[in-house]
Amino acid sequence: MRSVCLRKLAAMSETPDPRIYRPHVARNREPILDVLRRVLSPRGLVLEVASGSGEHAVYFAERLPDLLWQPTDPDTQALASIAAHRADADLPNLLAPLQLDVTSAQWPVERADAVLCNNMIHIARWSACQGLISGAARVLPAGGILYLYGPYMIDGRHTAPSNAAFDAQLRSQNAAWGIRDLAEVKALAERQGFALAETVQMPANNLSVVFRREA
Repeated sequence: MRSVCLRKLAAMSETPDPRIYRPHVARNREPILDVLRRVLSPRGLVLEVASGSGEHAVYFAERLPDLLWQPTDPDTQALASIAAHRADADLPNLLAPLQLDVTSAQWPVERADAVLCNNMIHIARWSACQGLISGAARVLPAGGILYLYGPYMIDGRHTAPSNAAFDAQLRSQNAAWGIRDLAEVKALAERQGFALAETVQMPANNLSVVFRREA
């Protein structure tokens, strides 16, 4: 019996930690939070799309305790990481992660007060950006916020040599990926009933892009 228990304990100790840690999160979370404090409603449900490791979800939920935070991701490994970070944080306003494919016509959340998406549309096909914005239009009420964070081109030009190099690297991995032109994203959002409220310069040549649902 003792040997069986020891084997079980050994197996448990060998179970890998599912939590993923991304270095960029520690660099950008505070500047993003500064924008979110200003543009989000003080209460309501924030639907985070492509939550990745789940580190942002924990950080923002802890510092915005009156907002209910719903993390999502299409990837099972990411969902496991989010769940583990959530369990470790034990925050009452951080919900269990849901699997969400932005290109699906049906999302697991039917209504939200804000939709947030960090660092997704440049590492996905254009159809993912289309799905994100059309999905946000379905779930957000008039006045709801769609917040996007990441690198963008402005009028067809990169804002820094590092962004141009990053774009080339992305396209070498997948020709359908790449840094998007803000004008194209804005035009897509406007067709779905959003107005560009503001853009905010962020560290490392990124932008916070804030859209507001008009109708």
